[in-house]
Amino acid sequence: MEIMTDTTPEKEQMKTFLDGTFKTMDAVLDDQEAELRDREIGTVTYVGYGIVQVSGLPTIRSDEVVLFPENLQGLVFNIDPDEIGVILLGHSEHLSAGAEVRRTGRILDVPVGESLIGRVVDAQGRPLDNGGVIRTVKRLPVEQEAPPVMARDPVTVPLQTGIKVIDALFPIGRGQRELIVGDRQTGKTAIALDAIINQAGKDVLCIYCTIGKKASDTAKVIADLKQYKAMSYTTVVVATAEDPPGLQFIAPYAATSMAEYFIAQGRDVLIIYDDLTSHARAYRELSLLLRRPPGREAFPGDIFYIHSRLLERSTHLRKDLGGGSLTSLPIVETEAQDISGYIPTNLISITDGQLYLSPRLFQKGILPAIDVGKSVSRVGGKAQLPAYRAVAGDVRISYSQFEELETFSRFGTRLDDATRKVLDRGWRLREILKQPQYKPIPVAEQVAAILAVTSGQFDAVAVEDIRTAEDKLRKDVAENQAGFCSRISEGEKFSDKDREAIVCVARETAVCFRKEPERADS
Repeated sequence: MEIMTDTTPEKEQMKTFLDGTFKTMDAVLDDQEAELRDREIGTVTYVGYGIVQVSGLPTIRSDEVVLFPENLQGLVFNIDPDEIGVILLGHSEHLSAGAEVRRTGRILDVPVGESLIGRVVDAQGRPLDNGGVIRTVKRLPVEQEAPPVMARDPVTVPLQTGIKVIDALFPIGRGQRELIVGDRQTGKTAIALDAIINQAGKDVLCIYCTIGKKASDTAKVIADLKQYKAMSYTTVVVATAEDPPGLQFIAPYAATSMAEYFIAQGRDVLIIYDDLTSHARAYRELSLLLRRPPGREAFPGDIFYIHSRLLERSTHLRKDLGGGSLTSLPIVETEAQDISGYIPTNLISITDGQLYLSPRLFQKGILPAIDVGKSVSRVGGKAQLPAYRAVAGDVRISYSQFEELETFSRFGTRLDDATRKVLDRGWRLREILKQPQYKPIPVAEQVAAILAVTSGQFDAVAVEDIRTAEDKLRKDVAENQAGFCSRISEGEKFSDKDREAIVCVARETAVCFRKEPERADS
């Protein structure tokens, strides 16, 4: 019996004919759309600060780039029945009502590629340094969907910042989103810069995106990155306070697109958003000028979405999708230590933890001024090196207990021996966690310094000598414990033999500084 199939020559011929017909129709429609687009010329009806209203573009699409006279670009933001709201991507002193507006037929995109490494660019990828023209062969849309859940892998590899209090107590993993939050002038940018400087030789690319900062502050950051040889693996995306709010708004999305080019190739990227408070203000300004409905605290109702769709793009991709990671450290400013403010609350709920910087600690000279009680990392502990877990596993709890006892001890002078011992060790731990800016510390030296205090070897060292003793200990470990340093850096287990060796070095170091411990009532 012959089996009938659907693959007869006649049907194959018909299928080929239909496919060709559909392709021809698509080409005709594309040509008609292009012709219609070329014929469409809109008119500026209103010019405001950073925004314009346009009429006469019936087939315009959202997020499409439009062109004004003198090559000024704009981004379609609102599409209303009678008018189109456009945010300007440049200064508009020469623009006035009645000017022509032309469609470009493309959505906003930025150049991406290796040529951007080591360069300073604006939010559209145009060079701002003296490095010449940036030549790239690929562009990516500024707005892209975040990777779906099934495209993500767990965060398992640590991203070392070189800062003891962070790497030991609030570790960050590659692919994590860790918020840096605090009042003005508390050292938020300093932490971000130290994290960038510490990536030297670790095969991690860095992108620093400044939003709404003064040009002088941005210039200082760039100068510091150059001084510490960090620009060779860093891209700086600049949108200063002098730039139009449209450029400030698109800057973090553009910087993220630049990073996504590298993570698709399997590379690890660290991105800093400094800061998202200014980003939210720029968006509020644009939205209210375009008469978008305000919500809580006069912010537009979708203020949460502008940050969630940005930070959700940070992830660790599966190996079959490249295996790269994008770690983000967004910065947000609080007012009068109000960590429960609207924007900080939004960002805390989006991110995987926060580092809270306290003005009180900053004024006391406890730097970095990270408040141990209000800071947390919800992911990084799973990516933390084994040596940290062995040495600093209970440091956070004991440090919090010390701070409570310290507050209580101010009300009286008669303390029992157990309380006095906790206070003595807590003061030394606080000193050991202090760290100057621009001096990231290798992993093994951090572990040795923390172990010297938690094991009690530095109990007899005066508090004012702790920093000097730490420097000597770190030097001895770096020079005489090369095997230990390499094993810790490579993520090997912290063995009892390693512990004994470091305790022995710490004991010998303490002998040089041994004094009577401070009394709690002194």
